[in-house]
Amino acid sequence: MRTVAESPDRRWRDTPAWRAFLNLPSAGSTSNSAASATGMLPPGATAAGVGADPTTWLDLHREMKAALHEARLALSRRDAAAESSNSTAAAEAGAAAKRSLVKAASMITTLSDGLRRMQESGRLGDGELRRRRDLVSSARVERDGLDRLSTSMSPALQQLQGGGISGGREGWATSSDKAALLGSGAPRAGGRVLGAPLPETDRTRELGNDSVLQLQKQMMSEQDEQVEALAAIVRRQKEMGLRINDEIEAQTEMLDRVNDDADRVGGKMRVAKNRIKKL
Repeated sequence: MRTVAESPDRRWRDTPAWRAFLNLPSAGSTSNSAASATGMLPPGATAAGVGADPTTWLDLHREMKAALHEARLALSRRDAAAESSNSTAAAEAGAAAKRSLVKAASMITTLSDGLRRMQESGRLGDGELRRRRDLVSSARVERDGLDRLSTSMSPALQQLQGGGISGGREGWATSSDKAALLGSGAPRAGGRVLGAPLPETDRTRELGNDSVLQLQKQMMSEQDEQVEALAAIVRRQKEMGLRINDEIEAQTEMLDRVNDDADRVGGKMRVAKNRIKKL
């Protein structure tokens, strides 16, 4: 199904069997789909209205994936241009990546709104809605990852910026900007000196070394309490399991006795039948 849904060829998606399986309207909006595939909306149509159509939704999703692909290629061109010390090409590629990411973000929002409208109108089944929600979620994660890559700088970009070649192009911070932002001219009071660029959290961002150590001890104490609680639960489960095992053994022993009694009764019945035959 995914191959048919994401294929550039629309012939399979226009077949009556495919549209009936997805509970799509029999008369497909071909003009809307073609317009969406080229990034244009038909006259009088809104982005939300186009996204609410099950067929054009797939075209919008394909266009959004293409925008993410273009952003990834632009980031690759940016890094390659930075390695070759081509500041102009690197800046242009970075700007192109940002444009593609902005376009993808807008289309992801349109796709989410379209799914909400399709759910309200009941134009798609629950299974297909879940599948499309998964597609939107994975696309949003991919877009966020590319956005982080676009704002980060490789060693080549840092060297290119440090040499003053960037010329303050869009998306690149100069050394003076960093100094003004971080206040590097005056020493910081308190805080911690990190030995590695580890990510900060909301609980540790404003803490000093002693406070972080105390927080770590507190978290370890809480984890120990959780482990003890879990161990108590495991012990109770073990006791229940042992009791169940004892009960099963007792029931098995009783069944064995019943089986032996049944064998004895069966033997006596056979003897009685033989005597009756002799009589």
